[in-house]
Amino acid sequence: MRIAVCIKQVPNTTEVKINPKTNTLIREGVESIINPFDMYAIEEALRLKEKFNAETFVITMGPPQAESALKEAISMGIDNPVLVSDRAFAGSDTWATSLTLAKAIEKIGNIDLIICGKQASDGDTAQVGPGIAAHLNIPQATYVNHIKNINIEEKWIEVSRLLENGFEILRVELPALITVVKEINEPRTPSLKGKMRAKSIQIPVFTNKELQIPENMVGLNGSPTQVVEIFTPSHKVGGKIFQGDPDHIIDQFILEIKDLL
Repeated sequence: MRIAVCIKQVPNTTEVKINPKTNTLIREGVESIINPFDMYAIEEALRLKEKFNAETFVITMGPPQAESALKEAISMGIDNPVLVSDRAFAGSDTWATSLTLAKAIEKIGNIDLIICGKQASDGDTAQVGPGIAAHLNIPQATYVNHIKNINIEEKWIEVSRLLENGFEILRVELPALITVVKEINEPRTPSLKGKMRAKSIQIPVFTNKELQIPENMVGLNGSPTQVVEIFTPSHKVGGKIFQGDPDHIIDQFILEIKDLL
């Protein structure tokens, strides 16, 4: 069994800045971490590795400094890292990003299960995981909180996925993609042996020379979603204080609301 985990390096701060020309995040000079939801995806891959003797891969798309995120995943126990990096990929929206990651997974080859965090903390779209599945034309299950069973011989996986008011059980054919929520596990800490291995590992880099994606399908030029403008909404600061007994306050409050309607 071969498992791929897609992770993203995100800013470790809410004080992010926007490039006024491209309307994209400025990541230089900002401390970065693995997207918190992706930590649960890494941990679930490691548990399946231990149970099924699976070979694991971790993939991230980003600038060269994203290697640090891959090395952290390696220190936790993932077998093989892949960095997808090329200036041509810069500014990709979720559609172009999911296409690029799908091509990287195809290049690795023979992946049975892809695991992603449910969403990234810097974008919160929850679109990249499902987008990868769509580009690869494979089944998907989102918001998975428990992997109930996997049958490698018959090539299916059975999962529980969270809904707004409950959960549902799905069985999907392999290869497949799942996105996971934090309820699925508790991520482990890196081991000393893992840290030593991560320190010395050579990370292969997939550029567009290897993936061969048309230039009009990646980066800003290949992104159907365009950020036209970013601004802080104006708002009025103020309020009104009602005083008196509770019944009087309620009457005054209702009258105030009616005046606003």
